[in-house]
Amino acid sequence: MPIVMLFSLLASVEEALKRVLATERERDRARAADLENRRRDEAIADLGLDQTFDGDWKWAAARHLLRWNSHSSHHQRFVMPAEGRIVLAAPPRRVSVGRDARMRVVTEIPAGEAVLEDPLPRYETNKLRIRFTDGSWLVLTTEDRPSALHKHLMRKPVSDDVERAQA
Repeated sequence: MPIVMLFSLLASVEEALKRVLATERERDRARAADLENRRRDEAIADLGLDQTFDGDWKWAAARHLLRWNSHSSHHQRFVMPAEGRIVLAAPPRRVSVGRDARMRVVTEIPAGEAVLEDPLPRYETNKLRIRFTDGSWLVLTTEDRPSALHKHLMRKPVSDDVERAQA
């Protein structure tokens, strides 16, 4: 514990020295980045993306979330957009080695029932959302920014099915 506290203190001192020794241009850039991060965090909170899902427990988001989470106690899940559906997978048990190979499909969501979206495309976040036609949604938190799912959404043109699901 004392070693962790020492490293934390050293990191704080390093940040303070960087701020003191920074040029005016670097300080302006840091202030702008801090402001952008605050705006991003406010947008996440405003859209409710700091919560797991939105909607009644009887709605589609809750049903899929319960099915997904009841399959495994492992905290990581896989989301795979496929032709005409969104596939949700999870490992069968808490595993550390070979987790990816042990993933099992838990549920498939037809494209007419939900859409995978980036609710904050203006910001680089680790948040995505599966929005269901009944108005409920699930928040996905990715490990990477931008994730493979973000890149998939950037490449994918908006189709008529997606526009109908959003309406």
